Amino acid sequence: MDVSPETCHIPVMPQEVLKFLDPQPGQIIVDATLGGGGHTRLIAQRVWPGGAVIALDRDPAAVHRAEKNLAALPVRIVQGNFRDLPEILEDLDVETVDGILLDLGMSSDQLADVSRGFSFQADGPLDLRFDPTSGEPAWTLVNRMGEKALADLIYRYGEERFSRRIAARIVEERKKSPIKSARDLAELICRVVPRHRSGGIHPATRTFQALRIAVNDELGALETALRRFPDILRPGGRLVVISFHSLEDRLVKEAFKSDPRYTVLTKKPITPSEEEIAANPRARSAKLRAAART
Repeated sequence: MDVSPETCHIPVMPQEVLKFLDPQPGQIIVDATLGGGGHTRLIAQRVWPGGAVIALDRDPAAVHRAEKNLAALPVRIVQGNFRDLPEILEDLDVETVDGILLDLGMSSDQLADVSRGFSFQADGPLDLRFDPTSGEPAWTLVNRMGEKALADLIYRYGEERFSRRIAARIVEERKKSPIKSARDLAELICRVVPRHRSGGIHPATRTFQALRIAVNDELGALETALRRFPDILRPGGRLVVISFHSLEDRLVKEAFKSDPRYTVLTKKPITPSEEEIAANPRARSAKLRAAART
């Protein structure tokens, strides 16, 4: 795999992550969403000497990049889905860990890779899979689903109020030729959704979010992980989750509230400072929640 070792991703709320995760020398911490490796690096520096970070990512490009960038640190890198963390730890002969971090945001490296379809301007295939070797790419989903099912998907996962209008135009356009690139879909949506009524974001943002969530089963993975993580956290161990939209945050909030194995550490979600948002605008919608294993 030909992947640049450079990363353009900036970790979100790094000091807040360290505060609530509280990594200490000798501990084993899991960064279950490796991404650009920024959080992983900071945690690895805190658990040394004697500790280690187990870092996961579904994206083989992220894994390949981190293997080069983090080689000098006490980090074990695994390609995998965080919903399967108990099995991954079993394969590594690790029974329990002291902390787990989930940063559910997309990596800037993924957005910068025009071959993946995450950017609205990408001429490459509308893929949107975190692991491009597994599952169905978004462009096949867009071209095969019925109009009602597609509208329901966009509304459910994107909370897009123009979902029916968008789905109808997709079905109309694909009769002429298949919709295959991110740019094609984004331009189609821009002709349907008035920019002044898109809430200050790109008109295609919510539809792309919905398709990405669907092809990666993101909410299913999160729900499964939240249910399974207490079994592999030592008593007092920390779970820190950074979410970027209400669907994710709702699942985290509900799990922390309803599962007696969690003790909530954040009464309200922690959000980035104005200074961080100015330096890294992609952090603006981030919410951090933390809990300890009872």
